[in-house]
Amino acid sequence: MNTKLIKIASVAILSSVIAACSSQTTNDIAEVPLRATGDMGVVIERATGQVQIINHTHQEVLAEIDGLGDLSHASIVYSRDQRYAYVFGRDGGLTKIDILKDKIAKRVMQSGNSIGGAISQDGKLVAVSNYTPGGVKVFNSETLELVATIDSSILTTKPKNKDGSPVRSKVVGLVDAPNNKFVFSLFDSNEIWVADFSDIEKSKTLKFAPKLTKFTDIGLFPYDALMSPDGRYYIAGLFGEDGMALLDLWHIEKGVKRILPNYGKGEQKLPVYKMPHLEGWAIAGDYAFMPAVGQHKVLVVNTKTWQQVTEIPAHSQPIFVMAQPDNRQIWVNFAYPDNNTIQIFNTETFELVKTLTPGPAVLHMEFTPRGEHVWMSVRDSNEIQIYDTKTQTLQKTLKSSSPSGIFFTNRAHQIGL
Repeated sequence: MNTKLIKIASVAILSSVIAACSSQTTNDIAEVPLRATGDMGVVIERATGQVQIINHTHQEVLAEIDGLGDLSHASIVYSRDQRYAYVFGRDGGLTKIDILKDKIAKRVMQSGNSIGGAISQDGKLVAVSNYTPGGVKVFNSETLELVATIDSSILTTKPKNKDGSPVRSKVVGLVDAPNNKFVFSLFDSNEIWVADFSDIEKSKTLKFAPKLTKFTDIGLFPYDALMSPDGRYYIAGLFGEDGMALLDLWHIEKGVKRILPNYGKGEQKLPVYKMPHLEGWAIAGDYAFMPAVGQHKVLVVNTKTWQQVTEIPAHSQPIFVMAQPDNRQIWVNFAYPDNNTIQIFNTETFELVKTLTPGPAVLHMEFTPRGEHVWMSVRDSNEIQIYDTKTQTLQKTLKSSSPSGIFFTNRAHQIGL
């Protein structure tokens, strides 16, 4: 009888313990705040080597992370699940940030001087374009282990480096392309290369040699490039001559052709304060809206023929020309000394909608995924301003230390960004 009572008592005590543990676990889970990645982003604070993690639904700063080195020309791409941001620093640093845990997950110094990067279509590779020592390095996106090194062309007319190695061309305009390809330009040797990583899964070695397709004599000194949103056209701007170089990736056998022969600085009487960012082009419908180099105008180009159809007079020299997600309007910022101004134009009539003066040094704009708001970095006011795109009115201001690039996580699912 006593044995039965002891067993019953033991079962009762065990049940109570299990229930208490379950209750505690449930409470613990309930107390841990969940954070989705779909409405998050990262802001570059260029002067301090920091980034801010933000939420654009609640319009708030969630965290600040330091230790990212030189962010004077930094850019960001995202993992497919939007959890990790890969930051490309000017000092050659590649930093993987966990935006759910608000910390650096991994950081490598991969070169002496880099100028941006890209993530592959399948999200498994991160590529970085380098000024010094030139070329492209490709890393495993999970571990940041080196997968491939693509040496750029040797500049035979240049004396060798101090260590005896040859001087190689700087690489610019690196973007991802469909079928796990990367496309980039070689500034000093006037080339465009396509690196094909589509067969990397078949590789049985730790280091992979991609298939390279090289196009030479594409124009003097390609300084930047962009990919059309559908991943078909790669377009490089030319610093050394008027015009641009276009590669149709659907018909790569046709090679590179020149377009827009009057685009450039050759005919300009005005000094060029800053070269436009080609990734800041707006492509809306059948038109591309692009900043004219050194001119106070936005050029309108037919994307079927790649011929200019008209031009839009603007406040000053445009830097970024960016379209709202609905393509109804374009927002334009300008070079110094007129970089306190934003102008908004209708993409159907090309008419000026509104002129705004957010403050000194408006460096970058980023639209929320469906376009109801646009965020602007106002560097010299140390703030981010958030505008309603329907009314073009200021909604909120956030503090930020010398902000520049603003990158929302929806970029994870866009080609060429």
